Amino acid sequence: MPDASWVGRALEPASPYQVGREKIREFAAAIGDDSAVSNDVEAARAAGHRDLVAPPTFTVCFTMPVIEAFLRDPAFDWDYTRMVHGDQRIAFTRPIVAGDELTTVVHVDELRTRASNHMLTLRCEVADADGEPVATTHALLVTQAGEAAE
Repeated sequence: MPDASWVGRALEPASPYQVGREKIREFAAAIGDDSAVSNDVEAARAAGHRDLVAPPTFTVCFTMPVIEAFLRDPAFDWDYTRMVHGDQRIAFTRPIVAGDELTTVVHVDELRTRASNHMLTLRCEVADADGEPVATTHALLVTQAGEAAE
């Protein structure tokens, strides 16, 4: 049974993530995003951006490792082997661009049990090196509760 005392807590900030041009290009290629602002620096600058613009789902590159580390922490007791992704939302304050140094703080917003499943809502607050907000992600993760929770 996951430890419900984590609900309402914010984890320690993750180590800063440096957003690189090649990482943006590789991610864009992997998801089939051929937009000029994600692949051509001059096109990105002509569009008013400081550098290449990361595709919206790029946040998974640096938020998911932080989330996974939390979920695999034995102190939380989450069954990672049976987990599925229930929902994902991302809201941006501004685009993520190459050269950004981003820090993620995971917030444990909700844990509930329904129909033999634990449902966990995590929020990641992403800020730049000046502490200014860049993005907020929300993830709903689901894992089997087992017979004890029914």
